[in-house]
Amino acid sequence: MYKRRTPGAKRDPVKQWALPDRVFFAAGACHMLAYAFLERYPHSGFEAKWIRPAPGHTGNHIVVVRDDGCVFDYHGFSEWSRYWTHAVRRANQWWPGWSAAVVSIRTDALVSRRRAREYEGLWMKEPEEFLFDPLARGRRYLQKFSGTAACRRSSRMTSSLGRTSPKIL
Repeated sequence: MYKRRTPGAKRDPVKQWALPDRVFFAAGACHMLAYAFLERYPHSGFEAKWIRPAPGHTGNHIVVVRDDGCVFDYHGFSEWSRYWTHAVRRANQWWPGWSAAVVSIRTDALVSRRRAREYEGLWMKEPEEFLFDPLARGRRYLQKFSGTAACRRSSRMTSSLGRTSPKIL
């Protein structure tokens, strides 16, 4: 998740498109990056997860997570325990008392508002609602990262997934 500093960038397609890739995929197009990732690595064991803030809070975010605790978003690859600790700490700096659930979502919900609406409270732009093709931009952004081998399976990662994270619904 990311707190935008560019006023109106999420609602204004020209301003949103002009954001640097990292900010674009951090705040408003994270679901497009997740979809591009799952499209590129369909058999990698990753699943889309929605970080759904508790009622009264903001900070929705979509990431992809593998059972061994490997997570990917605009930061790149990380271990879930480190990622979650960072996300919660930053969110609480901006929004005191912030907490969230982590909800598994189907891949097609990342690019379809109708499918996304099947999850209470989830609303996302479809690809056609961006100024240009966000999936093509996501595919290009993925080239900056070294692939799913960046997260090695290890017992440390597996054990850390359940210890420091919220229940994944």
